Amino acid sequence: MKALELLTPHGAARVHLQLVQDARAALVLGHGAGGGIAAPDLLKATAVAAEEGLSFVLVEQPYRVAGRRSPPAARQLDTAWTAVVERLRARELRGIPLVVGGRSSGARVACRTAGSTDAAGVLCLAFPLQPPRRSNQPRSDRLGELDAVTVPTLVVQGVRDAFGMPPESTFRTVVPVQADHGLKTDLDAVAAAVRTWLRQLGLASG
Repeated sequence: MKALELLTPHGAARVHLQLVQDARAALVLGHGAGGGIAAPDLLKATAVAAEEGLSFVLVEQPYRVAGRRSPPAARQLDTAWTAVVERLRARELRGIPLVVGGRSSGARVACRTAGSTDAAGVLCLAFPLQPPRRSNQPRSDRLGELDAVTVPTLVVQGVRDAFGMPPESTFRTVVPVQADHGLKTDLDAVAAAVRTWLRQLGLASG
């Protein structure tokens, strides 16, 4: 796997790139808010992508590269992510469809930017639908971010995820797995869901 540092308007992002010869597509994934690219579900999804003949990229946002754990504002995350995807599309991943996504916060970023990155599909691992309630304020949800995506979307969600379970829709397939928000206890189910979806999109070798 090749590591590159790419400049964005908000500092350097780091990408970990695995190119597959004659790949028909590529999977580009981002990490959660406080976690990194070594999350088990991210590694499982990229392993499946490689097995199915896709190149893949794991993207570390600039704040993580700089050593910070707390993410910046959503607009800053989106701008950095879009800059990385545009750079990859211009060079290493030129000429092939891109499936974008990530886990938790990374999934939100991919959804919000799916149009501007010309995504062929969006993979959401543990989408944080409803943030934890704070004090007496009502819980809001982020369903609008999912609903705004107009390309095929897969959400792999733990049945015990404290952030809730999003509904299916015209463009969105939701696969419940026996896990919490970390998705660590049913990685085989995560892999099966990703593999089936990639094949349904016609982007995998299977």
